[in-house]
Amino acid sequence: MDENVILDIQHVTKAFPGVIALNDVSFQVQRGEIHGLCGENGAGKSTLMKILSGVYPHDTYEGDIFYNGELLKLEGSAIHKAAEKGIAIVYQELTLVPGMTVGENIFLGKEPVERGSINWDRVYSDTQKILNEYHLDVHPQDIVKNLGVGKMQMTEIAKALSENAKVLILDEPTSALSEAEVTQLMGILQTLKEHGVTCIYITHKIEEFFRITDHVTVMRDGKVVTTQETKNLTSEKLVQYMVGREMKERFPKGNRHPGDVIFEVDDIYAEDPDKGKEVLKGVSFNLRKGEILGIAGLMGSGRTELVMTIFGEYGKITKGSMKLYGKEITIENGNSAMKHGISLVPEDRKRHGLVLIQSILKNISLPNLDRFASFMRIDQDAELAESLKFAKELAIKTPSLFVPAESLSGGNQQKVVISKWLMSGPKILIMDDPTRGIDVGAKYEIYKLMNELAEQGISIIMISSDLQEVIGMSDRIMVMCHGSSNGILEIADATQERIMTLATGIA
Repeated sequence: MDENVILDIQHVTKAFPGVIALNDVSFQVQRGEIHGLCGENGAGKSTLMKILSGVYPHDTYEGDIFYNGELLKLEGSAIHKAAEKGIAIVYQELTLVPGMTVGENIFLGKEPVERGSINWDRVYSDTQKILNEYHLDVHPQDIVKNLGVGKMQMTEIAKALSENAKVLILDEPTSALSEAEVTQLMGILQTLKEHGVTCIYITHKIEEFFRITDHVTVMRDGKVVTTQETKNLTSEKLVQYMVGREMKERFPKGNRHPGDVIFEVDDIYAEDPDKGKEVLKGVSFNLRKGEILGIAGLMGSGRTELVMTIFGEYGKITKGSMKLYGKEITIENGNSAMKHGISLVPEDRKRHGLVLIQSILKNISLPNLDRFASFMRIDQDAELAESLKFAKELAIKTPSLFVPAESLSGGNQQKVVISKWLMSGPKILIMDDPTRGIDVGAKYEIYKLMNELAEQGISIIMISSDLQEVIGMSDRIMVMCHGSSNGILEIADATQERIMTLATGIA
């Protein structure tokens, strides 16, 4: 066997009741490389990574995996055995204990014990060695809940490296990171590579494969489509392999013709309800009928605080006004916003947009139950018929509306969130990072839907951390900086450089 190959996956097949998740999957990962793994949701990426990390033991799948030239046979306490062999995974949803320090999290369950008690000096000194070796910018005694998402990610990586990881799997590591934090992570991965650590890198952000990976394996419908050197690929070719068809344009252009101004925000100031700290410091913009208005800005610029305040579910407005159709309005909460025809698709769909254990049906109908209520009862036939109509219109892929929302892919979960707000008949639909964490095919469907809604006269406010997305989908772009609106660009004048200049406060 080639000594340069650290992982050799041969003819792996994994089935669940009614579904073949992996179908004769074979490819190799070179020692010390960063190997990209991409594909739409449901392609089989996560299932394969769970096999490699021991979540699914050896006797639950067919085929063989060779690790360092030996058959990888993870049985019994398979997850611990994978870690012992040097295979570690950093999940998209971080697994840290918020109230503990960085050092406590890194050595949780494997604390050095001397004379019957934990040697805390060693915990923190060993943590510092790991952080220094891989240039991770966190302090061993920092409390995790006080860290930003980027430093939490570093702590999670340090935790994996403390197991002496030889293969590190990163699942959507940048989904919640700012551009500066993404750049920092790329530097960390380069350092890991220099130290001989092999990384398997999973992301929906196509451009990241070209920034960091050496090879990319593309999966579709449980099968490997291709494995190629990244330098031989293009974004267009990668997307075509993923979706199985050529996508002539990444951001489909609808036939939008924005009309008159329907909504105005004039010099809004607002306070954080818990800390009393000012989070909005003078935001002004207007919104036209049938327009997609993009909101750009760096993490911490106040984008989410702005839309949550408009929706009545965050800050206390201390100055300024909002007008709808020329009349000043006050919004106290989400119900009040809905009565004015304003709906919000939140940034974190799992925490704020869905009741994951409830059915798709209940999630879609939940904010709209007054439509089906009469004489102290719910008309369940009407509830089902109306929910089914929206599920079909948005092409939610599910065997039934009665399965729990947690069983869906990220893209289909997002469609459920959009469905429930469309049922409320909004005039204004606010979408906070609507394509975060979903695959390229599902993104395209969301973009097409946004165009259709705008063509129907619904006005959309879209926050996006992806500058290409905000330029590709917007009619105008408002840029925020330090809680203020720092300029509105017509799309013909919008470039990534111009947006970043405004977002950083240089102009």
